[in-house]
Amino acid sequence: STMRERKTTDPLHSSTDLSEGKEKLRLKQEVGLISSVSLIAGTMIGSGIFMSPEWVLHHMGNPASSLLIWAACGLLAMFGALSYAELGTIIKESGGEYIYILRIFGSFPAFLFAYTSVILVRPAGLAAVCLSFAEYAIAPFYPGCSSPQVAVKCTAAACILILTIINCLNVRLATSVMNIFTAAKLLALLVIVVGGLVLLAKGQTQSFQNGFQGTTSGIGAIGVAFYQGLWSYDGWNNLNYVTEELKKPEVTLPRALMIAIPLVTCLYLLVNVSYLAAMTPSELLSSGAVAVTWGDKVLGSWAWLISLSVALSTFGSSNGTFFSGGRVCYIAAREGHMPDILSMAHVRCLTPSPALLFTSAMSLIMIISGSFTSIVNFFSFVAWLFYGMTISGLLYLKIKKPELPRSYKVPIIIPIIVLVAAVYLVLAPIIDQPQIEILYIVLFIFSGIIFYFPLVRFKYHPRFLQRATLHLQLLLEVAPTTKDAN
Repeated sequence: STMRERKTTDPLHSSTDLSEGKEKLRLKQEVGLISSVSLIAGTMIGSGIFMSPEWVLHHMGNPASSLLIWAACGLLAMFGALSYAELGTIIKESGGEYIYILRIFGSFPAFLFAYTSVILVRPAGLAAVCLSFAEYAIAPFYPGCSSPQVAVKCTAAACILILTIINCLNVRLATSVMNIFTAAKLLALLVIVVGGLVLLAKGQTQSFQNGFQGTTSGIGAIGVAFYQGLWSYDGWNNLNYVTEELKKPEVTLPRALMIAIPLVTCLYLLVNVSYLAAMTPSELLSSGAVAVTWGDKVLGSWAWLISLSVALSTFGSSNGTFFSGGRVCYIAAREGHMPDILSMAHVRCLTPSPALLFTSAMSLIMIISGSFTSIVNFFSFVAWLFYGMTISGLLYLKIKKPELPRSYKVPIIIPIIVLVAAVYLVLAPIIDQPQIEILYIVLFIFSGIIFYFPLVRFKYHPRFLQRATLHLQLLLEVAPTTKDAN
């Protein structure tokens, strides 16, 4: 059948039965500690730190308060990740928010998350990062003028197709690409940090004088500043999407988070200080690409290195987003919330290639009409809506089911802080500056009801979908998988 029928046993203790005498296909546990740190840091450090600083400064009004926002965003990402680490040691399955919402709250809210994430949010986020990559990658070919949109979109599309091939071929190849590009982008950020420290040592501190003068006080503006800052930290939860592919997840998951997120937070703060040392706030606000302007001012004839570094950084981030985003689609299909073909894996490569191909196709559609800032605000609103729901699920388990085995426990005050922040980030922009786009987003989320009841609740399986599944299975050389039975 195209949609899988699932038993309604206690979801927190359920596991997939293995057929007697048959070996089933499953994804390999190939992601170790170094690759885990690379997946988190490599996805977090993407286009955001090179494009968002001017927007955070714009909404906050001055350098000192914008630096506070960057620090607060890092702390919030750390708190969120620690909360997710406990969830990951209770529910040892891949899928991130989707699988946690499914196991704690049930099928309907999990389907709405999967529907929104797979069709809109993940492809939109990937499209935004690939468009950033394209802007920086082709900028050197058009000196002194803006790049043609056709060239930008074609380059972004090519980036997605290359990522699709890499991720469909081999998990180890995809993680190797992540490790290499993470090392490259950390090196690029260190160059910016060292350059900034040299400027500060020379006494270029004028941007930090009267640092809090003109601070924004509107709750909506602060909320949007958080959106732009948190976009740069997005990826802190990526490891939870691939829990079943981690070596020793109960150890690797919390350890990787505690290494990667403080590292990224410190780098982001130092990079922002470096930008402000090289530029006045007004210069930073008028810069279309902050990192490139910094390179022109500090590196002179070597400024092209920054464009190259940003292109490498955004490509690596795209790879991490694609790697984890395809898993949401795959896990949702395995649980019966998406067409069955998306839950299958390639019989030789052992990668969820149909789910990756679907994510790729949706991202290519998004590229046609992609706008960086609108995608960021839209992405952040939906993301924190579901982050809040997931964290409330953790609080429910801590209070109502403390007996569940877990190898790591987070103090209860931390998920409470994250939940309060999530509620603020969802409601503040609506209350302060309501926009019609928010209504469209909410309507899209609930439009999933049209598909949920006939296809999932009442298990209506159109015959043409069954035939299409068989043909696609033969064409793509894929077979059904089973999840890890632990």
